[in-house]
Amino acid sequence: MGCEGKLSISPLTNDLIEDINKTNDYFKVFGKLVPSLQSGRWSYEEVLFEEIRETRFPDDNLDWSQYINREDKALFLAYVNNTCIGQIRVMKEWNRFCYIENIATKKDYRGSGVGKLLLNKAEEWAKQRELIGMSLEAQDDNLGACRFYVKQGFILGGVDTLKQSYNPDIETTLYWYKLFK
Repeated sequence: MGCEGKLSISPLTNDLIEDINKTNDYFKVFGKLVPSLQSGRWSYEEVLFEEIRETRFPDDNLDWSQYINREDKALFLAYVNNTCIGQIRVMKEWNRFCYIENIATKKDYRGSGVGKLLLNKAEEWAKQRELIGMSLEAQDDNLGACRFYVKQGFILGGVDTLKQSYNPDIETTLYWYKLFK
């Protein structure tokens, strides 16, 4: 499904809070990214799984008022014809990066450019605050997301092999960065 109809991106308001978790769809887990560090530079290869499975993240249950009209945090929702189809949640970090806490697009709209538009909105928000770039985390088995971040100009900046120790399916948390020129 493409984006027939007008796409709009709105900052969070009290009226829109009920739409936040509507973007939390299942996604395919079809492979993983295997990072390696050589001479101070990260590279990686992809390993595809024999079996594809689907998973989803738990719904977020945060104090959403913290994302309304704030200088240090924001949440933007994407709509087509009054239907919420995507979101991006950002915060200003101590290291002058815009940390992307969450980015999600409804399954039927993946690949239609919604994620790119949400990232553009986050970049605009970050540049207004004179931040130096954007950063985010992804799990090594979320290969679709990792491919998307690379396509949007993110580079692998680090990994953590212990952060997800409670989850036997995830070996590594990957840290992605996009520096502004």
